[in-house]
Amino acid sequence: MLSGHTVSQSGKTLLLGALLVTVCLPLGACHKNKHARRAGSPVSGGTLIYATDREPVCLDPHVQGDMPQVFVAQQYLDSLVSMDKAGTIHPWLASSWDISPDGLSYTFHLRSDVTFTDGTPFTAEAVKANLDHMADPATQSSTAGGYIRQYHSTEIVDSHTAIVHLSRPYAAFLEVLAQGFLGIESPQALARPRDLNCQAPVGSGPFRIVSWDRQNKIVFDRNNAYHWAPPTALHDGPAYLEHVEWRFIPEPSARFAAVQAAEVDAIDSLPPEAETPARHNADLWVLMADRPGNPTNGTLNIRRAPFNDQLVREAFIRSADIEGALSSVFFHHYRRAGGPLTATTPFYSPDFEHAADYNPDKANTLLDQAGWTTKDADGIRKRNGQRLTVHIPLRASLSNSERTLWEQVQATARETGFDVLLENADDTSVNAREGQWDYDVRVGYWNTNTADVLRIVFSSEFLGAAGIAGHHQNESGFSNPEFDRIVNAALLTTDSEQRRDLYYQAQKIVSAAFLQITTYPQTTRLAISKRVHDIRLEPSLNVTTLYDAWVEQ
Repeated sequence: MLSGHTVSQSGKTLLLGALLVTVCLPLGACHKNKHARRAGSPVSGGTLIYATDREPVCLDPHVQGDMPQVFVAQQYLDSLVSMDKAGTIHPWLASSWDISPDGLSYTFHLRSDVTFTDGTPFTAEAVKANLDHMADPATQSSTAGGYIRQYHSTEIVDSHTAIVHLSRPYAAFLEVLAQGFLGIESPQALARPRDLNCQAPVGSGPFRIVSWDRQNKIVFDRNNAYHWAPPTALHDGPAYLEHVEWRFIPEPSARFAAVQAAEVDAIDSLPPEAETPARHNADLWVLMADRPGNPTNGTLNIRRAPFNDQLVREAFIRSADIEGALSSVFFHHYRRAGGPLTATTPFYSPDFEHAADYNPDKANTLLDQAGWTTKDADGIRKRNGQRLTVHIPLRASLSNSERTLWEQVQATARETGFDVLLENADDTSVNAREGQWDYDVRVGYWNTNTADVLRIVFSSEFLGAAGIAGHHQNESGFSNPEFDRIVNAALLTTDSEQRRDLYYQAQKIVSAAFLQITTYPQTTRLAISKRVHDIRLEPSLNVTTLYDAWVEQ
């Protein structure tokens, strides 16, 4: 069980299970970033124009919980705790905390000098309001709410002491609290209708949201009162930038052209075809890092045919030439992620990287064993008169590169007799289908800074519908009592070796069940003007933070 710990700003820090969240790992999980911190003395003032590909559906990261939301949230929200690159948990809005011996209560001692940008003071009431908001089914919080299913209640001791009670021990609690998805918002703002708070949420961070012109940009202004930066920051006090324009340019070539022409100062989602030109452009510098969690993948629905048969699942995965697709689609810039965890995830093991590599000969043998022994005139395998058909709904928001990758999977899988149907639809329709289990392969990923992602993505606890459109986090339908026992046991201890062993066993079980075609790690990929200094990646999820950034005047 968990033992009691206290952490304070005087220098003590709590290392939960020696969690290693680094940007650079041996398997190519990092990219050398020329001039990641450029020389010069910071200058206050100016505007930075940042362009990205995807627009959030809501600026409150508690609602739903997709990556575009956390990129925005990182600019205007603070968290209770922070995490550094080594996985060490540090203070932030909470100056210290105590954990009860049974792991069921966390007493947070809060800073008394923090104010939200609407003037509301940060108190224990804010902690309670935020955790209650994330846990409330009406919030439809697929991410933050999913992370804190163990949350029971918050007891307010005094204005700056809050005791958070859990229904069962949760060793990953402080880890997930360090993420922007669980950032702390003004309780006064949270009391407004959900749609209003989505449009203009309020935090205590270095910037405040001024306006959101949909399909165009978000405008931030500096919070001049800010003086409570996390210890991972390069400075304290207000941000250097006076204004930030957060623009949306979905077209990859247009986005790259904008930073080349100095129309914007930095872009996210640097397209793969532009990476080499960006690195050779003397006016730009490049910043990249793989994000931890469950990598980009196609999750197989095992609740219906044909993937209720493990032989067919393995055959399909071995029919997909992912290495070839990554080479041709992404110009060798995207690394293969072959296992259930990205290499930057705590307790990742490389032993499962090649559990189901491309092997069409073995795929053919497996399909014969499964009884799919005849082929029709189109070369599609049949059994009892039924064609071997695989339905893959693809969202309209899916990138062209990702779509092309699945077209190549379609082509190589056809060679072994699969009829793969790529079914394009708007995002709402695809979400509805997923909520009804109406798919054979679900394309997605899950970025998080803890190996507990294995429980969220594969345990029976997450089979039930939750959040927006009846979404369920366990998209495969996998249910294995031994796996459930292992991932839940990993939440009962902070001993690093015990957790490592348990998460190794968990990776072994899901790899052997052939539940996903894993493709590549999600990566933050920035191209930045040389006039911009100290754009950095926040350590828990490797997402952009502009707090330390400054521009040459």
